[in-house]
Amino acid sequence: MKRLTNYAHTIYASYLGYITQAIVNNFAPLLFLTFARDFSLTLDQITLITTINFAVQLLVDLIATKVVDRIGYRPCVVAAHVFAAAGLCGMAVFTMSAANAYAGLMLSVVLYAIGGGIIEVLISPIVEACPTEKKEAAMSLLHSFYCWGHVGVVLLSTAFFAAFGVQSWRVLAFVFAAVPVFNIFYFMRVPIYTIVAEEDQMPLGSLLKQKVFWLLMVIMVCAGASEQAMSQWSSAFAESALSVSKTIGDLAGPCTFAILMGTARAIYGKYSDKIPLQRMMILSAALCIGCYLVAVFAGSPVMGLIGCAVCGFSVGIFWPGTFSVAAMKLPAAGTAMYALMALAGDVGCSAGPTVVGMIANMNGDNLKTGLLAAIVFPVVILLGIARLRGKKSAAA
Repeated sequence: MKRLTNYAHTIYASYLGYITQAIVNNFAPLLFLTFARDFSLTLDQITLITTINFAVQLLVDLIATKVVDRIGYRPCVVAAHVFAAAGLCGMAVFTMSAANAYAGLMLSVVLYAIGGGIIEVLISPIVEACPTEKKEAAMSLLHSFYCWGHVGVVLLSTAFFAAFGVQSWRVLAFVFAAVPVFNIFYFMRVPIYTIVAEEDQMPLGSLLKQKVFWLLMVIMVCAGASEQAMSQWSSAFAESALSVSKTIGDLAGPCTFAILMGTARAIYGKYSDKIPLQRMMILSAALCIGCYLVAVFAGSPVMGLIGCAVCGFSVGIFWPGTFSVAAMKLPAAGTAMYALMALAGDVGCSAGPTVVGMIANMNGDNLKTGLLAAIVFPVVILLGIARLRGKKSAAA
């Protein structure tokens, strides 16, 4: 198979990689009620689908710190898309037998979660290693494609189900599987660069001794938590605390949140040379704090919805920006750093919504109280980035 030579193709394939991850994370949740009805599943069994997905991705993040550099970027990223495609197709195929539908569904989740975990670890360093001039812009634009993928999954699924009925979801699973299948062959052809030669990489032990690394890990946890605390609860918050309909809550909540988050990343990708990255992150953290306060204390549903929606814009730069700051502060860290930071981000994605739910439950299911508690996450980011601005880069 003839190889492509322009690194632009590497970046395009990486965009499709993040769209694949968006499909992996967001397609199945749209079918939770369908699964419950068709396969007679309990709420606990449905919840386990999400739990297993992110637990497997966390495990893959951890394993990747040791094995990716030994195997190589190309075999790993190609395998990631094989697993993702197999999992999505498996959703349709493995659930054909009613007696074993749930087992087949969980096997599918494990397969596509392995793919999603590898994608999360590898795509950022693959793009970082490309010979681009504006690294922060490339990283921000890259991560915007997860948002566009999320929005695309919701809109395409909604249109498909309206046209053909939700009972045809297996066909849509194959349609979505076409994205990773195409990317298998694309990644086989594009040039792939190594972020740091293996012999020049900072040893993992040395990385773990760097104080700046642990500060970045804390910021990464809070980045994931700030994003998902609002994203996961925005629909329920809009419906219960702001007294709007579920349809409006869904559109003004998670969908608008994802659109504005992607917009923020795309805008910074275009104008990154105008605003220094760390200053942008501090401004975004301040805006995020303001959005949480508006959502919680707004006197009208409209203002509350605006707070929820604009929060998506405010958190947009957190995840890709932290990766870029880490690349600047620890240029010799290599793939292990990206894997551990992806793990930290996933921990935050799980912890943020959990904190909101737990605090709300302790206060009579008051989501406003839960979201108010989550304000600690952007506050920590604000303080952490301010602290980082005074630190120098670490050598190998």
